[in-house]
Formats: sequence, C-alpha cells, structure tokens
Amino acid sequence: MERLPRTDWRGALTPRGWGFVAAAAVALMAAQVMGRRDLLHLAVFLALVPAGALVASLLVRPSVTVLRRPRPEVVEAGQSTEVALSLRHSGLLSGRMAMTEQLPASLGTGPTFVYPGASIGRDGASNYRYELGCPRRGLYWIGPVEARHSDPFGLAERRSRIGASTRLTVTPAPVALPAAALAGLRGAEGIIAARIQSVPSEDDVMTREYRHGDPMRRVHWAATARHGELMVRQEESAVSPEATIVMDLRGSAFPDAGQEDSEDRESPAFEWAVTAVVSVAAHLSELGYSLRLLEPGGGLALARSSSAPEPDTAEYTGRDGLALIAEGLAAIGPAEQAAGPAGFSDRLLDRLEGHRHRGPIVAVLGRTTTEQARELASASGFAERALAVVVVPRAGSSRGAVDALRDAGWRAAEATPRASLPRVWAALTAEDAPLDRGERRPGTAGGERSSA
Repeated sequence: MERLPRTDWRGALTPRGWGFVAAAAVALMAAQVMGRRDLLHLAVFLALVPAGALVASLLVRPSVTVLRRPRPEVVEAGQSTEVALSLRHSGLLSGRMAMTEQLPASLGTGPTFVYPGASIGRDGASNYRYELGCPRRGLYWIGPVEARHSDPFGLAERRSRIGASTRLTVTPAPVALPAAALAGLRGAEGIIAARIQSVPSEDDVMTREYRHGDPMRRVHWAATARHGELMVRQEESAVSPEATIVMDLRGSAFPDAGQEDSEDRESPAFEWAVTAVVSVAAHLSELGYSLRLLEPGGGLALARSSSAPEPDTAEYTGRDGLALIAEGLAAIGPAEQAAGPAGFSDRLLDRLEGHRHRGPIVAVLGRTTTEQARELASASGFAERALAVVVVPRAGSSRGAVDALRDAGWRAAEATPRASLPRVWAALTAEDAPLDRGERRPGTAGGERSSA
C-alpha cells in the first residue's frame, strides 16, 4: 500500500551562490563610490548569474518516478526487510542528483545514494537495494525520497520530495512456549469428542426426526420404536477445537501507554501483553485450535486496529489465521481511558458462554482491580481451563485481582514486564499449579454467573 505520490520542488542558493550575491553588492557599492560604470556592469553580472541559476533550477523540473518494494512487506520485530528502489526520470536532467530515503525516526536514518546510479536496467531505471532493520512492532511509512540537485556551477540547489510513501508492517515476534498440560485438553474439548459423536455407540447415539431425502441406511430402528415415528442417526463431523483469547485494551489498564498510531506508544507492560497474546496464539494454533480474540467490551479485539487486514474476522484458523492475528497486533494500542468499559462487560461474558466447553480461555490483562476481576471470574465455568495473566508495572499491585480469579477457578498469575513469558506460561499450565482455594470445575458455584 502506498500513499499518494507528490513532487515538491524548492529552490535555494548554495553558499557559492550567496558568495556571488555578496560580491555583486560590494561591486555595486564600489561603483557608486568611485563612479565607475564598469564596476556597475560587474555588479549586475554577479547578481544575474546566481539569479538565473535559481530560476533555471525552479523551471527545469525533471519528472522522477519512484517504485519501492519492501520484501517482505510484513516482517516480525527484530528482523530486517530488503527494500528495492527503482527510479527513472523524464525531461532534462543535467548532472546527478543526491537522493536520501526518508524513514521514521524509530527506524533510523535513511540511506543516501546518487542518481543516476551504477546499476541501470534495460528500461533506463536506476536500481538500488538496502536492508532495513525493524526493531519494534508498528505500522510505518517509508519515503518519500528527498532529492537534491545543483546546477553545473554549483550556484543554486533545488530540493524535492518525490515518489510515494510505502507502508511497512512490523508484527510482534512470538516467543516459543513450552508444551504443557493444556495440550491434553485438545481432545477433551474438541476434535476427539466430535469424532466420538460422529461414530457413536448404540447407547450414546444422537437421533433426529426423519426428513425427506435421508437415506434409509441411517434409520435408527430402536429410537423409531421408542418415539413412535421414523428417527435417523445424526452424524456430526469432526471439528477443530476453539480457544478464546481475551486481550485487555482498556486505557485504564495501561495508563502509561500512548494511543494507537502514536509515536509515544511505548509501554513495557502493554508490549509484554502484546507479545504474550501473539505467543499464546501461535502456541494454540500449532495445537490445532481455531482462535477468537475478544476485548473486555465483548467486541473483536482487532476490530479497530489500523494494521488489521481483516478487522471483522471473528475466528482465525491455521497459519493464515495466525498471520492475520500478528498483522492486526502490529499497530494495536489501548483505547482512550474515557472510551470503552472500565471493567468486563456482560456482552463479553455472553460471548464466552456461547462457546462453552469448546476450548480454553486465556485472558491477558493489564492493571485490574478486585471488583473488575470478579466481573470476569464467573467465565471460568465456560471452559475446562481458564488461564489469566495480569501484567502490571510493579509486582503486587494487582494481587487482589489474582486472588479473586483463583477463588473462582482460574489459573491466574501476576507478571511484570521483566518476567519470562515461557516461565509464566509453564507455571499456569502445570498440572500442580496452585489455585489457593481449590480448583472449581464447571457446574460448581464458582463456575456459574451471578444473577445480581
């Protein structure tokens, strides 16, 4: 994706040109004092030469076309991308032009090169390549190219910004997470259970009323005798298990973070949370889970991300789905503190309950109060495993929230930006992970939503 191209030309005198102007002023003063006409002619000549060079630099504007191709256009943070530049011009061009690629400050200083270059293709274009390091996630615009060209005598210089800006997406880099007990839930909550239903026993068979067009081989005679009407076996195909990730985007949860697309967006706690989300998504995707990403208000977490290629997607599956998640997380940021819910909405709980027992729930939260944690606590009854990480700048600042989640059956832990994500994940998914008050399974009091 590129922004609209533009060519802005600006002309200025070089130090040599200003020297001519100064000499013209001195000659003019001398002509007046001494009354010599030849000095007057010299002053006029010295003034007209840089003026003519400046006018010529503004009037003679070669049309330069810039084609830029980052390869790849989407890159993980910490990696580099190769940027290929192709430039060509039409019109009069005398001498060479010094070119500088314009880059965002966070990506460093752009390379400088001379046009026409040493590598010229058959189409007359000069080709250049350079490596661009991408240390941080984000949505960046590369370009335009700033060109500087002076006349043959070096008296005037014109500056221009040519070509379009090209979009570069830097996604957060996932961290490898250790295999743990969570992998054992894959069959219990998804694929294996569905396959058992697709080839049921006589005791567990699922039946429905006969419909016109159903093959007679699917008629279940025992159920037909019990119901007094023709019944057929209902076969269910194997489905992929589902996992839901709740990503905290509340502004109050990360008060030190800037807003989306802000240059001052850096927040250690929020960046740790983003890395945790993409790492958990990659881990669960490898286990065969389809993924849902929700935010505390119950909406889609990536719906308002400017880098999300498909912001309205509700479910992500396989490598393509994981790539969409990573790209959507590139430019995501917390909502403004005045916008969105302060806690966790009923809409979120309704959506979690709608996918009851289809897979684990993983919540990556920011600063959370005990009352806010209790709003989310009942969701532990909607999955065999409910895991929560509360990311805070200082250890102990959300201890009450962690305890409230544990009391309701969550496997919860507090983490600071300096914590090791693989260690936190291993502690959460360990079979003997402490739950303080005892683990409550779905159906117990800790797993039901309050009617209050």
